[in-house]
Formats: sequence, structure tokens, C-alpha cells
Amino acid sequence: MGGTPHILDVQDLRVDIAGSRILQGVGFSVPATGVTALMGRNGVGKTTTVKAVLGLLPDEGRVTGGSVTFDGQDITREPTHRTIRRGIGYAPEDRGVFTQLTVAENLSLAERPGDRHDYPLVHELFPELLTRREQRAGTLSGGQQQMVAIARTLLNDNRLLVVDEPTKGLAPRVVAEVTEVLGRAAERVPMLLVEQNLAVIRKLADRAVVLDNGRVVHTGPAAELLADRDRTTTLLGVGRAAHLADPKGASS
Repeated sequence: MGGTPHILDVQDLRVDIAGSRILQGVGFSVPATGVTALMGRNGVGKTTTVKAVLGLLPDEGRVTGGSVTFDGQDITREPTHRTIRRGIGYAPEDRGVFTQLTVAENLSLAERPGDRHDYPLVHELFPELLTRREQRAGTLSGGQQQMVAIARTLLNDNRLLVVDEPTKGLAPRVVAEVTEVLGRAAERVPMLLVEQNLAVIRKLADRAVVLDNGRVVHTGPAAELLADRDRTTTLLGVGRAAHLADPKGASS
């Protein structure tokens, strides 16, 4: 892809919001295959990093330094709509479904002009969305709404998926379902995954990038990090229960 082994490169990214420095010089790469997990405690800058990459910072926020490169092209201060058209699918932390519209209407709004719209794949991965296609999204469960959000990223010919906290607030059974679907999606498209559930990270992620206080404090294989209980506890503030959790039984 563009002669680079990475689909996304973030270099020394600095972001201010309302006059406060939130990102202190974040740098990491996302390979062109597999899942890269962006990890860290609450409030360390994970969602800000994602929004800076996509040009979705709030009005009072701005990139003050560094660069973001997607498939070899500088997108640091590019308008969001142009970045998305390059082939990035985004499932936001709040899911972002249109509650008054049906499932089918939510999906059709995600169709990108000129792309092949892969409804067969979406319905293969999310058969429930086909049976609920005429149901208003606001009447869906949290897990079903998350499936709509992920389905929208798979509808177009995307070359990178950015998925922010997909299991947040979901029941353990639904976490397992969403994790399975994300794994199947990642077989087709590389993924940058913001997630705090270590059982989900263990099942999905190839690489881990850990943030703390707006800086990257660790990068490397996810399995190595999760196998080091002391390091995981220090970097993420989690205890023994998180290490022992089973993907089908872990809470989110």
C-alpha cells in the first residue's frame, strides 16, 4: 500500500484543547494487517488521538505539531470528509447511530459514493441487522447499536478501521459477540482499536500502544504486554482479575 509497511503513521502529534496540552507528542504506527490496540487509563488521550487523526477535534481543539500519514499521504490537517474518502471507516465511542432512522437508513447513509457497498458481507456478519432492517435504531439494544456502528465501517471499501471502545457498557455475552465480529472484520481490513477490556485485547490484538498523560509509554506485541502482569498493572492500573478474565466471561 503506497510502498509503506504501515497504513497509518503518527509522528510527534501534539494537540491543545481549550488552551490545555492534551497530547504531548504521540507517535506510533499501524501495520497494514492485523489489529493495533490503543490502550491506557481513562483520560490519557486515546479518543483525542483518534479524533486528531480523523480531523474530528472540537472547535476549541487544534493540532499544534507533528504529523499524521495515511498510506504515505499527509492528512494532518485535512478535512474529515476527505480523510474518510481515502478509505478509513470509523466507529465512534458513542456509536453515533441516528436513533430516529431505521437500521437500513443508517446503513444507506454510510454509503460512500463510488464505492462497492458490501451488503452481503454486512448481513453475513450481522444477520440480526437484516431481520431488523425496518426497526428504528433508537429502539435497539446497546449491543445492536454497536453492531450498526461497526457494520457501517464494513459497508465501504475501507483500508483501515478505527474502532473506539466497542465493548463499553455491554453485557458480557454481547462483548463476546462483538469481539467475534471484530476479529472477522480484522481478517479483511487492518484495525486501530481503542479498548480497555484486556480479554478483548488478548483475543484480537497483535500490537499494543499504551498512552499515559498524552504520551506513548509502551509499544510492542500485545501478547508480551499482557503476559507481564506487573508491567500491565503499572501501565494500565489493572489487577489480577483482568489478567484471569475469559473473553466470554469478562465484563466490559
